[in-house]
Amino acid sequence: MKTLEKLLQQNRTLRVIGFDDAPFEHYQGACVNVAGVVCAGTQFEGMLWGKVQKDGDDATEVLSQLLLQSKFYDQVHLVLIDGLAMGGFNLIDLPELATCLKRPCVSVMRKQPNLVAIQKALQNLPNTAKRWDLIHKAGHIYQQKPFYFQTQGGNPDVVGKALERLTKLGHVPEALRLAHLIGSAVMTGESGNRA
Repeated sequence: MKTLEKLLQQNRTLRVIGFDDAPFEHYQGACVNVAGVVCAGTQFEGMLWGKVQKDGDDATEVLSQLLLQSKFYDQVHLVLIDGLAMGGFNLIDLPELATCLKRPCVSVMRKQPNLVAIQKALQNLPNTAKRWDLIHKAGHIYQQKPFYFQTQGGNPDVVGKALERLTKLGHVPEALRLAHLIGSAVMTGESGNRA
């Protein structure tokens, strides 16, 4: 597979998957649905659907298996996640995800995260130190207006250029925007307004 940098240089279509969690019940142990939307550039091509545990520790494994076992794996050049957490604080091990999938993996955020508030919230959960470590393992937070991102398995400058090409409407790449809209519609009956 060609590198992300080579694909950008050749102006080739980037195939990407964007994962976002759907609205969920807030009781302990709830299942949280996760939508994975595959796009060629900004055009919808397909979708995956899975479940993680609220505030659990299975998000990295679930996302890896969803993509690895799908027909889309060989086509996808880049993996995007809406933030580092699924279903509350089920944190993704970004370096492990990138190693497992052999693709650049990127956590995209709409605004600079408040690490002080996050660390305080983690005090209410088991394995606080492990969760905090996962946030740090994700690496430096880069700004690429209109969003922020962390990346593993990819050059930040190249990833930033790719994110620009993958964003059509709203404040996040199209695959993440669609994952959010679809997850909201499936769970609540209508799409959300945050995308």
